[in-house]
Amino acid sequence: MEAVARAHRESWSRIVATLIRVTGDWTLAEDCAQDALAVALERWPRDGVPDNPGAWLMTVARNRAIDHLRRAAVEGRKLREVAMTEPGPDDNEIGDDRLRLIFTCCHPALALEARVALTLRTVAGVSTADIARAFLVTESAMTRRITRAKSKISAARIPYRVPEGDALGERLPGVLAVLYLLFNRGYDGEPLLAGEAIRLARLLTELMPGESEVSSLLALFLLQHSRRHARRDEAGELVTLDRQDRAKWDRAAIAEALEILLRTPIEGPYALQARIAACHAADDTDWRSIALWYDELARVQPTAVVELNRAVAHGYAYGPREGLDLLRAISKSVLENYPMAKAVEADLTARAGDSERAAALFREAAAATPDGPERRALLSRADKL
Repeated sequence: MEAVARAHRESWSRIVATLIRVTGDWTLAEDCAQDALAVALERWPRDGVPDNPGAWLMTVARNRAIDHLRRAAVEGRKLREVAMTEPGPDDNEIGDDRLRLIFTCCHPALALEARVALTLRTVAGVSTADIARAFLVTESAMTRRITRAKSKISAARIPYRVPEGDALGERLPGVLAVLYLLFNRGYDGEPLLAGEAIRLARLLTELMPGESEVSSLLALFLLQHSRRHARRDEAGELVTLDRQDRAKWDRAAIAEALEILLRTPIEGPYALQARIAACHAADDTDWRSIALWYDELARVQPTAVVELNRAVAHGYAYGPREGLDLLRAISKSVLENYPMAKAVEADLTARAGDSERAAALFREAAAATPDGPERRALLSRADKL
């Protein structure tokens, strides 16, 4: 039933976050939220959808929690806390609860894979089976991973709160990194993860409207995701940006992202990446602007991958020789261990006129790439040369 699915998307994190705060039991909170959805599936088709579906679900979930605590003979104080929890949709406490939930799921004491899984399950409400499928593991293995993460939160006494002051600035990049990883996994072929990353970025933007890097990350996701229908041809093969059918791009998503960037100051690496993506979304790619943005990004985030992309941008903006010069300045170990670095060298070499050398480099990159669309695209470039 679509109404239940919509209520799930909009209300899951509110319900779970609030019940975790008042019961301290992560599993109980999720079970009660799931029970409420099951009751809705049974009753709404018969009785009609309530005027406030989220409040209805919160009430049912809260009552389930009360019943469980009563049966378990838990101390009266905690039982009273749950009974007094009202579901008001504009309640600031619920917004605070959702932030607490996000920051707890993304706590640096947890392994990165555990943070990702726990965020998907507890904040986004994605089923364990779907998470397991997205990460190519069995459902039982993913269940164990999520259970271990919850156990560590309890055993390590990780506080259920949003950090304040300097601690917030230190922790926020870790939260954004989890969403960034989710989106990249989705961008590489698992649409569920990309969609959830965008939804979570929207939620975080609503809860933290003053954080420019949060808004910038949402804009970056929207710009990248806008090209999802043009990235592959009918045979499933990759289509490079310069050959994509721009009529297939999601113009509404691009417009939304550009509007976000207009009112968002440039204060960090996601803001810079979003500006680069915005340049790519224009009808005519302005490579000189992209090269300038990469110069700034390399200054604030001097990683090998950023330097690699900077070499590409300069190669298109100022000629392949300049791109190759920048490429040579990158550590040889990166070029040897990162297949796409070899592909970049091959592309710049081809544009510089040495087709034979470029074809050999494309084949080297393909040999180091797992079988799939990326490898076939590299071999196709080599064959054409």
